[in-house]
Amino acid sequence: MSIANFFQRPHYTSEATDFLSRLKRDKPHLDDQQTRGRALLWDKPIDRDLQAGFQAARVPQKAYVYQTAPDAD
Repeated sequence: MSIANFFQRPHYTSEATDFLSRLKRDKPHLDDQQTRGRALLWDKPIDRDLQAGFQAARVPQKAYVYQTAPDAD
C-alpha cells in the first residue's frame, strides 16, 4: 500500500499555459520564426569602439530634469 503525499495538489495548468501548449503543438515552426525575428532586431554584434565613444560623449543628467529656471552657477 502506497502512502500519498498529504500536500500534493491535483495537476493544474492555467489557461495561458494551456493556450501556449496548444499553440506550440499546432504550429511547431513557431519557435524557429521567433528566433529569426529576434535575430533581426536584437542579436547583433556589438562594436566596442562605438560603445566607448557613446560613453565618452555622455552628458551628466541633472537631478531634476524638468527644472526650467537657469542654473545659479
